[in-house]
Amino acid sequence: MATDTPPPSKTDPQLPSTEKFVEMQESAEFGELRRSYRSFAFPLTVGFITWYLLYVLLSNYAGGFMGTKLFGNINVALVFGLAQFLTTFLIAWWYARYSAANLDPKGEAIKSRMEGGE
Repeated sequence: MATDTPPPSKTDPQLPSTEKFVEMQESAEFGELRRSYRSFAFPLTVGFITWYLLYVLLSNYAGGFMGTKLFGNINVALVFGLAQFLTTFLIAWWYARYSAANLDPKGEAIKSRMEGGE
């Protein structure tokens, strides 16, 4: 068993009510957190999917270009493929930094208000 802590009971006085959750969800503070997340995540997602589809389309329809040797046995397709991995890791690193600086503090403030720390 992963934890010895029992699940909270349904009558636990520390749990916020449904009304409090709905009130928080409709608050400007929560809306700002949602906007901050979306303004970062959505453009990056669209950009990465576009970059990935470009790689796939070039691989399928531009074989001559993708097969161009850059040096030795290294061709454009290999460089683009490795760049896919690099951009994946860079986006994950960038998101972790953005989240720690911009999203986590707002989320913690909301959490503490919801738990009664007002």
